[in-house]
Amino acid sequence: MTPTPEKIDLLIEARWIATVETDAILHNHAVAVRGGRILDILPAAEARQRYQATEQHRLEQHILIPGLINLHTHAAMTLLRGIADDKPLMEWLQRHIWPAEGALVSAPFVLDGTRLACAEMLRGGITCFNDMYFFPEAAAQAATEFGMRAALGITTLEFPGNYASDADDYIAKGLAAREACRDNPLLSFCLAPHAPYTVSDRTFQRIATLAEQLDLPIHCHIHETRQEVADSLQQHGQRPLARLQALAQLGPGFIGVHAVHLDDSEIRLLADAGCSIAHCPTSNLKLASGIARIAEMDAAGINIGLGTDGAASNNRLDMFGEMRLAALLAKGSSGDAAALPAARALRMATLNGAKALGLDAITGSIARGKQADLCAVSLAELECQPCYDPLSHLIHVAGREQVSHVWAAGNCLLEHKTLRLGKEFRLDASAALWQNKAEVCTGKAHAP
Repeated sequence: MTPTPEKIDLLIEARWIATVETDAILHNHAVAVRGGRILDILPAAEARQRYQATEQHRLEQHILIPGLINLHTHAAMTLLRGIADDKPLMEWLQRHIWPAEGALVSAPFVLDGTRLACAEMLRGGITCFNDMYFFPEAAAQAATEFGMRAALGITTLEFPGNYASDADDYIAKGLAAREACRDNPLLSFCLAPHAPYTVSDRTFQRIATLAEQLDLPIHCHIHETRQEVADSLQQHGQRPLARLQALAQLGPGFIGVHAVHLDDSEIRLLADAGCSIAHCPTSNLKLASGIARIAEMDAAGINIGLGTDGAASNNRLDMFGEMRLAALLAKGSSGDAAALPAARALRMATLNGAKALGLDAITGSIARGKQADLCAVSLAELECQPCYDPLSHLIHVAGREQVSHVWAAGNCLLEHKTLRLGKEFRLDASAALWQNKAEVCTGKAHAP
């Protein structure tokens, strides 16, 4: 007697599945989902007999991967995309970005900018992003509207802005936003001191206390430029990482963003402390900050995730581009063609990012019991033929335009390259509105 099939919510069959739990690829397998979690991973033929799904997808020329995790971004800065290209970091910040933000940043700006970012990220297979910006409650609203997972920063600086008056005010408002969002299972928070050159010793000490009391990660720009290091030596008599170590910032919950200019002792320091790095290769190149020593960091055992940075300095929120560029730069800068193979690049864009955020128990890989945060990538196009190694193709051939389906917590957010949510926000119109405001406040007139 044939047993009655077990009822589930979702069954996804794919020609290839990269679980990221191992480097092996599963062929012609299926993922069964119930209640937003992965119930089973098994051969597709067996899955059809064992399960009866409310929603079923057969992806015959696709590779199914975990949803990508953007470990560092400033999501609302999509509205400043391309506003100040071809400038070094400090000129870019001080003369262009900070003045534009001073004129524009508000809760509506962050809401509309993060909505635009969520749409772009979902279309590129990103299901989770780690944000460092202002008005986190507005970013939380946007992420929730699009069904995405987000880690929101309690962004902290010493100087006043449109959001807060001083470091204590930034922290108080960020903690209030965290309290307001505590019942949303898709949202988490990080303490986010902006950078050593914008945060005082006193504030870093308070951040360390809060991180321990609240069990929150610390997300901070670090060693992005040579000038940053030189300025720290002049002002504090030590390099930024040494200062942060003395201020009790470094540990398993620390996410250092960029980390371009590290010496051997600093790589060992980060590895010994169990820190993570958010590697943003495109932004590092575009701002001429340099090339991070990722091959050496990886060899030292540092947990490395990938980020896009903001759209004002990238200018894309494209994790496929970051995976490919990270792999190529690691090979080229180290002189080792075996550095950062495809499986490693995918792990950086998924499970490593989840680990950095303390979310690896629920997302970042395809495993029983984890949330069904998934991305399907079509390899059927002529540009992907022939396909000897689907994992190699994922990193070195495919792009975000090949993403066909995305699920977060088992909910289909992108189907056949079409977003299921967010059409009512008229993102093109809101982007045009903010562009007009930006052009007025910066004195720029862009051709239509």
